[in-house]
Amino acid sequence: MVTAEKSTLADYAKGAVTKAFILQGAIEIAGKEGLEGITIGNLAERVEMSKSGVFAHFGSRDELLIEVIKEYYRRFERDVFEPALSLPKGLPRLRKMIRNWIDVSSDKNSPGCFFISGAIEYDDRPSHIREELFKSVEVWRNAIRRAIKESIEEGQLKSDTNVEQMLFQIYSVVLGVHHDARFLKIRQTKEIANKVIEALFIH
Repeated sequence: MVTAEKSTLADYAKGAVTKAFILQGAIEIAGKEGLEGITIGNLAERVEMSKSGVFAHFGSRDELLIEVIKEYYRRFERDVFEPALSLPKGLPRLRKMIRNWIDVSSDKNSPGCFFISGAIEYDDRPSHIREELFKSVEVWRNAIRRAIKESIEEGQLKSDTNVEQMLFQIYSVVLGVHHDARFLKIRQTKEIANKVIEALFIH
């Protein structure tokens, strides 16, 4: 009985490690070819597994892409949002969130921002994949929206600041970062973007 339980736990742990390894390969493909560039075939080749081996962990390509989006969001939260939580509420936290986001979007060694690239891929393609991506984007937008409101409450932004307008402006800047840094390869994109964002925060 004990031996059987240990075996089951070991199998589960091994399966979790393998699944994480597959998701890493999928995120790397998505960083170069987009979410739609992921297939069971090219993913199996990348992680050096059989197609059936990859398929066994997800069941379908749609389930795979949904898991990729969830994993990307977990990493995004860890790298972009959570570091900002150590700072005081308001502008210090908002500034850190956006700077981290710009870093992720401009870093050539990262897969970029799925919230930007994925939105372009799925803007007019209804599916469960789009729904999962939309949900992740809305959680992030709400976090930015909340940080803007807290900045107003702390007196760090003007009391008449239009929250939705500032959210739109911030999103537009990061969209520009994704385009200029990753497509046009403009070196000073990150520096320019941070200056534009800072200008939004000036009283």
